Amino acid sequence: MPSASDEEDGFPVFVQQHWRSLNRTAFLLTGDRGQAEDLVQSALEKVHRHWPKVSRMDAPSDYVRRAMVTTAISWRRRRSYGEIPSLSIDPGTQDPYEQIDQRAQLIAALRRLPVRMRAALVLRYFEDLPEAEVAAALGCSVGTVKSQVSRGLQRLRESLESSPLPREAPAVRSV
Repeated sequence: MPSASDEEDGFPVFVQQHWRSLNRTAFLLTGDRGQAEDLVQSALEKVHRHWPKVSRMDAPSDYVRRAMVTTAISWRRRRSYGEIPSLSIDPGTQDPYEQIDQRAQLIAALRRLPVRMRAALVLRYFEDLPEAEVAAALGCSVGTVKSQVSRGLQRLRESLESSPLPREAPAVRSV
């Protein structure tokens, strides 16, 4: 049986292997790179306290994702009476590539969704988890995941249809 120090040594390896994926998920949950890093670090801090137990689980990354989702929800509740930052893009500095604009618009629309709905969409489509794993990460039933994902996709569609990306005006030729 491995000693406690062996299991603790496994924690840095786990973090190194999963950092990018966890950070991407956290960014999609928060919409802000700084908050995403804070979220991952907070979740990993909570997990580290229980690492000997967590490391013996079949999928420790699922446990970390659940910690991230609950922490994000907790943060959202705490600041619900305060300022709510929004993603603002200065029209003078927009990237000329439409794909980048669309991604920014999608991130902004995603940030307008309730946290649990956003988490369900991020875990289901960006992390490509099956509904059962999303349900486990969110601590709810598969039916709840299905309804949250369905409603979330509908809200995203409505949001993206109501504020489509501006198209470039066709070039005017001089005669």
